[in-house]
Formats: sequence, structure tokens, C-alpha cells
Amino acid sequence: MKRALEQRLAAVAGFDDPDVEREQYPTPAELAAHVLHTADLRGDIAGPVLDLGTGTGMLALGAACRSPARVVGLDVDGDALATACENERRVDPEVAVSWVRGDATDPPLVFDTAPTVVMNPPFGAQQGNRHADRRFLATAADFASVSWSIHNAGSQAFIESFAGDADGTVTDTFAAEFDVTRQFDFHTSARETLDVEVYRIDWRQL
Repeated sequence: MKRALEQRLAAVAGFDDPDVEREQYPTPAELAAHVLHTADLRGDIAGPVLDLGTGTGMLALGAACRSPARVVGLDVDGDALATACENERRVDPEVAVSWVRGDATDPPLVFDTAPTVVMNPPFGAQQGNRHADRRFLATAADFASVSWSIHNAGSQAFIESFAGDADGTVTDTFAAEFDVTRQFDFHTSARETLDVEVYRIDWRQL
């Protein structure tokens, strides 16, 4: 099932004009399929799902292929959302995605049931964008029942500390690889593989 999901997500196109300040790196299909398949096995994809900073829609579309109650893809970039809409036509998921333009750190959304948040937040690698993933986690703490998020390798102490301060609990973590293709002038190679970590946080004050 994970392999079949990865094959469907391989149809997702990347950014037409990625914004380096927003760290718009498309989530690899293989990684997205792995995260969402694992989340589905944990029972986290049955209810509503919110993809914060959806970008090209990779995580939202992957969740929508698993027949959740509702899927929302939120992004501040209108061009990215246009790409996500095109990608929805390519993937043709079981559940339609609601694409919403808005700030992922202050979502203009209301849910009757706390959603599962999935996200590949900015790592905060660019000057002026430090701690960007902290702001995304703060939104997850406010909105989510559980969240699945991708972070730079070496983030465990920060993630566990943040979750603990916000009455959340890190229940799962695993290492993964994030393939990045050359899309900005400062990239020196055609392809690079980053070490990342994936975290599941339960925000329900267990």
C-alpha cells in the first residue's frame, strides 16, 4: 500500500518558481508516502487532516488518497496553491482537498473536530527565517489532536522540549532522507540528500 501511494504521488509537480525565503522545497513522494502510510497505520488519517504550509500539496494529496473525513491544504502563497490544484487533478485522490490561502502560523480555519496536522515546515535555514518550524509547531499545538512533521536531523531535544512545554508528547520519531534537486543558484550540485527526522506529537494531554 505504501508503494502504491508513492507511485500516485510521483505525479505531483514541483514549484514553478520556488521562493528561497520561504524555503519552498517540495516534499519527496517517497518520504510523503512513508509518513502518511505510517500515520494511517496509527489511525491518524481517518478524521480531518490539515496540511500546514502545503506548498505543492504533496502531504495533503497523500492524505486524501486514504479517504479521511476532510482534508485542508493551507498556504500563504497563491502560486503554490495553484500548483497544488493542478496536482490534485493529476493525483485524483479519493477525497477532494479544500485549498485555503492563509498564514500557517495563524490559520483562518475552524474545525469541529481537532484535525491531524501534517507538515513539512521551513527548517529555518535562511537568514530572517530562524525558528520557522517553532511557529508551525505552535499552530499544531493549538489546532491538532496529533501532528506529523519533518525537521532537520538533530532536532530531537528541541522538539521534545517544545512539545513538553505545550503539554504535548512525542510518541514516535524516525530518521529519513530528504532528496533535494537543484532549484536555486546557490545549489552546487544537481541533487543532494538531507538527513531529516519525522516526529509524531500527541497534543491531547495524555
